[in-house]
Amino acid sequence: AQALKKFIPLFDKVLVERFLPELTTKGGIMLPESAAGRAAEATVIAVGPGARKENGNVVPPSVKVGDRVLLPQYGGTKVSFEEKEYYLFKDGDLLGKFES
Repeated sequence: AQALKKFIPLFDKVLVERFLPELTTKGGIMLPESAAGRAAEATVIAVGPGARKENGNVVPPSVKVGDRVLLPQYGGTKVSFEEKEYYLFKDGDLLGKFES
């Protein structure tokens, strides 16, 4: 985790740790992975300072560290730190965040 603490995404990039949605219904029925779709949830691990507009103003990111977000079906750049996989997405590519 030491290398991860020193990693700061640039511009409007967001580093997330993915996890698949629950594949069991409340009644205990296992769902096939295909039924859950390919969209995945993730936890935000690190966030860049924001995108810089042409006029020089910085647009702050829409998420913060610790937020749970919904990722698009495709995209993101896989990166590994200390044998764990994380993904970098542009802030604007995230589909939404869950209220806590």
